Amino acid sequence: MGATPFSLIPELEDVVQHGSRDKRVQTLQRITTLFLAGANRYSDQHVELFDDVFVLLIEEIENQARAELSNHLAPVKNGPVKVLRKLAKDDDIAIAGPVLKLAARLDEADLVEVANTKGQAHLHAISTRPVLGEAVTDVLVSRGNRDVARRVADNRGARISEAGFHRLVKRAEEDGILAEKVGLRSDIPAPIFRNLLTKATAVVHRRLIASATPEVRAAICDVLAKVSKEVGARVGPRDYRAAQRVVLGLDLAKKLDETTLTAFCSEGKHEETVVTLATLAKVPLKIADRLMDGDRPDPILILCKAAGLGWPAVKAVILARPDSAGTSTQGLDNAFANYGRLSASTAQRVVRFWQRQDA
Repeated sequence: MGATPFSLIPELEDVVQHGSRDKRVQTLQRITTLFLAGANRYSDQHVELFDDVFVLLIEEIENQARAELSNHLAPVKNGPVKVLRKLAKDDDIAIAGPVLKLAARLDEADLVEVANTKGQAHLHAISTRPVLGEAVTDVLVSRGNRDVARRVADNRGARISEAGFHRLVKRAEEDGILAEKVGLRSDIPAPIFRNLLTKATAVVHRRLIASATPEVRAAICDVLAKVSKEVGARVGPRDYRAAQRVVLGLDLAKKLDETTLTAFCSEGKHEETVVTLATLAKVPLKIADRLMDGDRPDPILILCKAAGLGWPAVKAVILARPDSAGTSTQGLDNAFANYGRLSASTAQRVVRFWQRQDA
């Protein structure tokens, strides 16, 4: 290639000192074309020269020209690293995005710096890179929004640290799609995988089993079986004492009603929900406790009808049961129909029967 790049210096000097913005753009386009035409043949020294030229030329040009340069340089394996770093740190994602997604010359420290200082669009661009190190993914799963976390979990070229996996599993408690993506990673440590399955919903379990390979599917089923046994052995009688104090205070203040019950249900306050239901239905606490842990909603319908509750509160109670994760729309429709058919007198007779049995 001879000394071709060095012949750019006189023109560059003239453009930088005296050229207009349009002249800079024209020169940038010409030099970009020259670089791309011979990039695979240039020595490191020549690439560095182009690098210095690019850095000087982009100082005072419009964003559109910078974005075009970013798109041209991002896929080049031996791209000029100084201008790539400058483009990667640009606030405009149209400029930074292509480089953050593709530029192989950016190292881990460059990506960590951008991930720590820029917004979600930049983080999402980084998360799509074909290869990511643990230091980068640690920042992405910590600062990134839901889409960034899902993209990292779905990226098989992303290495995730143990701390990163713990953070993803924690976030997956409220994001079934993320739980599924994390659970299907082959590199998730076994103890963290068990923790994920313990906290995941039945829907996520089914999706994981449906999406997994036969070997992974067998492992998932095995873990679920063990987790089920452990949970069964671990769960003992609930401690309702604190909830009873709260509910008693509300009852004395005449603030215990369907609205309070529904609020407890929506907030996931199981103990307060059970104590409130028992109080409104005028049944011993242990009866309400036993019925809420049942696998069918019918007994709950009877208890709620005896308490004179409206359907919105009844629906909230049904969905607040520990075994309600798989409750379908059709199941709720059937419960609604059955609740309408059930008379208050029949419900009260059944409740009195339960009370006699309990006594």
